[in-house]
Amino acid sequence: MTSSERIDVLVGVTAAGKTALSLALAEELEAEILSMDSMLVYRGLDVGTAKPSPAERDAVPHHLIDLVGPEERYDVQRYLADFRTAEAAVRARGRRPLVVGGTGFYLKAILSGLFDGPPADLALRARIEERAQRIGAQALHDELRAVDPVAAQRIHPNDAKRVRRALEVFEQTGRPLSAHQAEWGWGEARASTRPARLVGVACDEPALTRRVAARTRAMLDGGWVEEARRVRETTGFGPTAAKALGYAEVLELADGRATRAETEERITLRTRQFARRQRTWFRKFAEILWIDPESANASGVVKDAFGREA
Repeated sequence: MTSSERIDVLVGVTAAGKTALSLALAEELEAEILSMDSMLVYRGLDVGTAKPSPAERDAVPHHLIDLVGPEERYDVQRYLADFRTAEAAVRARGRRPLVVGGTGFYLKAILSGLFDGPPADLALRARIEERAQRIGAQALHDELRAVDPVAAQRIHPNDAKRVRRALEVFEQTGRPLSAHQAEWGWGEARASTRPARLVGVACDEPALTRRVAARTRAMLDGGWVEEARRVRETTGFGPTAAKALGYAEVLELADGRATRAETEERITLRTRQFARRQRTWFRKFAEILWIDPESANASGVVKDAFGREA
């Protein structure tokens, strides 16, 4: 597999209807689905992430799901490496990869790679390492927080390698690593380095609100509370899995600190807010062809878009 091969991607905000459409498309196109969702990578987070069911995964092969335990840290670097491996394997079988998901940051990485920063300065790296040994991990993280609070918020004090790299970039360039990454993530001039066909699933705000509310009720009826409690009592939620949408609210319900009605309302609101952030990401991809998932010929339009030659 090379980055010159076109990739077909079905995107959309949460609850917009990507899963049902992708399953129909994958069967028609003889494709296998590569998940582009930052929370489906966690084993045991099934109900609350609306993970494809075992029956759906039996019908169409899915990849990049259930990769790590919820206690583990998982980031875009790991995802991109896993994505490349999965894509290569699908193509080697003579099958077609169909990328499906709503994580815009992952889409940017797939299309444009990652911001790597300036070349390593070994002398500077040695000085930072010596400082780390002398003052300790927490003090070094405090130094990072002083110059790059955004990166410090993302990087755990015990993640020594990433803390040192963030400080190294700052000392080399005079600018925070997070500022460089923000330019990489949002810059219009560096849109893509590989060909792609992008189709987006979008519905109006009232329709999305109805979908979100209905899905929230179904997930709570389907064992979300029990799932959240089980994860908390076994592996626990790591720093990235803890960000999974709705789990904090569900645990409040499990602990009797909120009613079912309050929980539904809060999760629906948070999901709508999350969907707005997803839309902000997707606006940066001007080439997305947007369709209404409830239109009569939605599947045909997407199939035509993906079926055309690159």
